[in-house]
Amino acid sequence: MTDAVTTPRPAAAATVPGVVGVLGAGRMGSGIAHAFALAGARVVVVEADSASAEAAGSRIADALGWSVDRGTTERPLDELLGSVSTATDVAALAGCGLVVEALPEDAALKREGLARVEDAVGPDAAIASNTSSLSIDGLASALRDPARFLGLHFFNPVPASKLVEIVVGDATAPPLVAEARGWVEALGKTPIVVRDAPGFASSRLGIALGLEAIRMLEDGVASAADIDAAMELGYRHPVGPLRTTDIVGLDVRLAIAEELHARLGERFAPPELLRRMVAEGRLGRKTGRGFYEWSEG
Repeated sequence: MTDAVTTPRPAAAATVPGVVGVLGAGRMGSGIAHAFALAGARVVVVEADSASAEAAGSRIADALGWSVDRGTTERPLDELLGSVSTATDVAALAGCGLVVEALPEDAALKREGLARVEDAVGPDAAIASNTSSLSIDGLASALRDPARFLGLHFFNPVPASKLVEIVVGDATAPPLVAEARGWVEALGKTPIVVRDAPGFASSRLGIALGLEAIRMLEDGVASAADIDAAMELGYRHPVGPLRTTDIVGLDVRLAIAEELHARLGERFAPPELLRRMVAEGRLGRKTGRGFYEWSEG
């Protein structure tokens, strides 16, 4: 076992680091960048190529404009836009106090990205993964200093969601956990702290409910709308499990289910209906069609 190098950290406070990096700026990464920019951080977003970086910049700019229009921030739009920059080289992350990896839910891809981040940032920088189901300890194996690493599991849509799971690995330094609580609170969200276990807390419970809802639809128990209404009206869930699956993305839900199936057994086996819909490209809101029809792509 390799000895971890523990970096001293200041006392926790409800504030965000001055400069925050985001590696990967799809729907989740863009939302994370948006949240940190609103909280006062300077944000550096790194994407794979110039076209992806430009698209990410446009998404974040639109989201910041929406926040200004809705009155959720008093900062002027030009100031917010000036706080976000995009790049295609991880070297741009050198000055960050925190980097959040938000790459697709693929362990090998994430480990490779995390290793590149560690090479780019300074020794005092914290590194986090936005994984929704992959082992934090498994991802930490890519790092020389796993004490500086933890999970920050944001939820989609990031601006509206009030929860962030802080996932603690075996090597995560306890002061970093306290510091992360402060970051989450400064974002206006509520942190919960969970140990590194399959599916953490939220994904494990959410997937269990979502998969059973899909099986019920597959078996013809009720329509998608009625299954969702059962949970929305009967149990006061703000959004039903099938509509939630559309919002998250059926491909994302399938990947999480496969991970939990491998680690926890048959109760998380993906239904055939879910596999078929993903194969057909019916991924939910982002493609315009899933269990529901969506007007946006």
